[in-house]
Amino acid sequence: MDERCVLAAESLAAKDSGIGRVARLMAKVLSEHLAEHRAALRGISLSDEPGDLSEWPWAVSCAGNRLAYVLRLQARGLRASSMVYDSLSMARGHFMGPARWRSALAWMHGIDVWEAARAEHVRVAQNVDLLLTNTEYTRRRAAALHPGLERATVCWLGSETDAVPRSERPPDRPTVLLLSRIDRESYKGHRELIAAWPGVLERVPRARLVIAGAGPGIGEVRALARSSPATANIELIGYVPEAELPALWGRTTVLAMPSRGEGFGLTYVEAMRHGIPVVASREDAGQEVNVDGETGFNVARRRPRELVEALTALLGDRDRARVMGMAGRERWLRHFTFSAFKGRFLRILDETNFLARRMNEQG
Repeated sequence: MDERCVLAAESLAAKDSGIGRVARLMAKVLSEHLAEHRAALRGISLSDEPGDLSEWPWAVSCAGNRLAYVLRLQARGLRASSMVYDSLSMARGHFMGPARWRSALAWMHGIDVWEAARAEHVRVAQNVDLLLTNTEYTRRRAAALHPGLERATVCWLGSETDAVPRSERPPDRPTVLLLSRIDRESYKGHRELIAAWPGVLERVPRARLVIAGAGPGIGEVRALARSSPATANIELIGYVPEAELPALWGRTTVLAMPSRGEGFGLTYVEAMRHGIPVVASREDAGQEVNVDGETGFNVARRRPRELVEALTALLGDRDRARVMGMAGRERWLRHFTFSAFKGRFLRILDETNFLARRMNEQG
């Protein structure tokens, strides 16, 4: 069977990476779809070790070697009809050899095409055949900064499953969870939540803030938590393995990530799947995923009292939190399941004839 499509990604392993989730979503959809059409899918992972790819026998690992990634990409591009990239960074290699003559699809995610965008990422976005993005917010913000990016097609992301989690008893202690990678910039809302916590405790004295995740900024966040007058009610638990996440969600009353840099926010979607209300911000694409006043609240980060009010409204009223959490689950069932993503993604491929035309040309 000739190769028809190559999926190139930073990682295909189950890790806490948003872009990695995009790669896995595409891998699941494309492997099923191409098999139905008797066409092959081949994959290249830049960062994974060979043992990480047992789920994807059609993929090869470059173990972090960028030269090996580009060489394998170009070699497979000689036989492929279409090339699919999980990000603009991974698509840079597309234009370094014969692969550039193949049809290319790439995703832009947010910060890669906003104010601090690298010029090479913008050039890739302007030149790939099919440019996808995760929200209308990301598309509009990128288009306002860079000519040509208004052509991006919006495709909301989703979970990797359609399974509804088992209902858990409400946690005994009111608990807010912030689950994310902790970068040095800490744009996910760590500072804002820690600063808000004394005000939350004034109204909900037993409330606990749990910060989960790791990254180069964890030292700064830990120092902020230790210096807070509410430090006894703030817990940093570090990286949480995938297998332990269901238990963590079961101990959560509210998911709060008042970020300023989300292009989508898969953590919001996962909270909705678990029936947990969300607190996001009005400064990024979180407001497109989380419906203010329905599935949670979207707050202005420059108004700290808004964050305190939103958190205490949910922590202090379990019935309200439960109703908003169930509204979030209904929104997830309508828009953010794996099947919902699959339908959107395949519809775009069909409407643009991205795969079918190349298959027909070679078939």
